[in-house]
Amino acid sequence: MNQEYRNRIDRVITYIEEHFSQKLTLDDLAQIASFSKYHFSRIFTSIIGVTPVVFLTRIRLEKAVSYLGNSDLAILQISLLCGFESLSSFNAAFKKYFNSTPSEIRNDLIKNCNYSNYSLVDRNKNEEAANPNRYAEGSNNNFLRRIWNMKISIHELPNYEVAYVRHVGSYLDTYHAWGKIGEWAAKNGLFPPDQYFIGISLDDPSTVDEFECRYDACVTLPPGFRKEYNTGENNSDHLGDIEFATLPGGTYALYSFYDKADQLAIAYSSLFGQWLPNSQYDPDDRYCLEFCMNDPATDPEGKCKVDLYVPIRERG
Repeated sequence: MNQEYRNRIDRVITYIEEHFSQKLTLDDLAQIASFSKYHFSRIFTSIIGVTPVVFLTRIRLEKAVSYLGNSDLAILQISLLCGFESLSSFNAAFKKYFNSTPSEIRNDLIKNCNYSNYSLVDRNKNEEAANPNRYAEGSNNNFLRRIWNMKISIHELPNYEVAYVRHVGSYLDTYHAWGKIGEWAAKNGLFPPDQYFIGISLDDPSTVDEFECRYDACVTLPPGFRKEYNTGENNSDHLGDIEFATLPGGTYALYSFYDKADQLAIAYSSLFGQWLPNSQYDPDDRYCLEFCMNDPATDPEGKCKVDLYVPIRERG
């Protein structure tokens, strides 16, 4: 891995360890790492193995356990010292990670002085031993080998005028948006290969609740397309959801993906965790573009063919 990427993530880790008691946002941490907020979480997760939010919570819990066992501070005071916004969120975090309340843990520490029961590092190792990586088997292993040897090409894309439908919810349900934009595109004579169908995942599902994730299903528009005469309001049924936007062009790294849809997340992780750190590029503050090159429903193997474009800029 390029040492610069590791150093930038290490700066974030050091900052978290020194400022865990303060309110920290993804914007703050991304700025420290000199990455855009949109891409920072993917890079951090790919390198460290957990999201920035999870890492921060674990640091706070480790500190809280130390306070519980080595001080007589009130639990409310400990929760504030460790950066939790309320006693209820403090209790909820302990229940989630340790299946115990802070009071129960304090009593156990006083009685048994056994801190290993509440070490998140040891707990993670045990979980990994009990749950071997499912990607180490069968076809997933073959897929990972292809990813590790991924062929990336660099392209300059123009600006694209697009019509789109926004989906808010699980990324597994984006077909609703594709159904709407597909029907509208057909009514307006917009078909491949003259026009592209592009998906944009606006949120990182590792940091945003599954049912709050935003996704845009887009179709490119030809020059001279009269938007004012082709809005959803002038069509029937549910097509009032149609909106228009300009997707910014620029330099992008292209990875041609062809596999089951659920493997696309691994491709993202490998691009941000392996290829980018070892390249001469940083991710730019634009959205990744997923050019849909086939219909998985008609593919002989039910696979997705996606040209995944990651926005980049030359490092330094």
